[in-house]
Amino acid sequence: MIGYIIRRVGQSVIVLLLVTVVMFVLFHLLPGNPARAELGVKAQPAAVAAFDKLNGFDKPVWYQFWVYLDHLVHGNLGFSYIQNSTVAQLFIQRFPKSIILVGLATIVAIVVAIPLGVLQAVRRNRFEDYALTGASFVLYSFPTFWLGIILIEIFAISLHVLPPTAPSGTSLAAIFSDWQGLVLPVSTLALVSIAAYSRYMRSAMIDSMAQDFIRTARAKGLSERVVLLRHALRNSLIPMATLIGLSVPGILSGAVITENVFNYPGVGLLFVQSATSEDFSVLLGLTLVAAVGVIIGNLVADIGYAVLDPRIRY
Repeated sequence: MIGYIIRRVGQSVIVLLLVTVVMFVLFHLLPGNPARAELGVKAQPAAVAAFDKLNGFDKPVWYQFWVYLDHLVHGNLGFSYIQNSTVAQLFIQRFPKSIILVGLATIVAIVVAIPLGVLQAVRRNRFEDYALTGASFVLYSFPTFWLGIILIEIFAISLHVLPPTAPSGTSLAAIFSDWQGLVLPVSTLALVSIAAYSRYMRSAMIDSMAQDFIRTARAKGLSERVVLLRHALRNSLIPMATLIGLSVPGILSGAVITENVFNYPGVGLLFVQSATSEDFSVLLGLTLVAAVGVIIGNLVADIGYAVLDPRIRY
């Protein structure tokens, strides 16, 4: 098991390095530059040249990347000249709020989707299965921003039971104190994930229930509840572990849109604001952090896969 984890960690480091190279080159190919963003579009060429020389932007791209890589190793994600703050400081301020949003949505999705998937598998081709399948297809087809707007229209504007915006407090205590403001953004992220997770859980349960070990368990006289929970469910969680790990990019991208729709002061809203103001340092730093999150999510999924099925580690 230790050797398997070491190999996967080594592969993740290589992937992260390649992703860093690609992102750095792509951001340098975008129109505009930090000097224009900081000094303004009417800045004199001499001022732009002085700014580039002062910050090393006049060097070759490969040299800039080497300096950037050295900064990353020392925990420096860059500096935002527009917000006059380090990217790491901006990220630390916003990250806990995004973790609350994404974490709550993921937990709700898993807790709701797994029982729904099991129910659909047990009641296969019956009314419950058809109803839940139809609802899953509808929710899964909704763009995240459109689903958020619909929820605002129903629960905030029409029914007046929930606020249309998320908590805007600067501290975690302020956000939790306004818990009603979290309901709609968390629900927006969770509903789309529930639709996907429940469908995969249904398919995994149906496959497991058709295996020989399930027939053997029933032949031993075990109750249907024990057969479902102890045998079928555990084997069905193996593909679910992979799905949850692979869905991290979708959850993160959905969080960016959701935070913008509900004006939630997290990393996603910071990313949108930085894209609007052409703050490339923040964009590059946040994209790299998101890539790290995706890689870690896949790594955790692979390790969880090996824990659930020991044969995989070999």
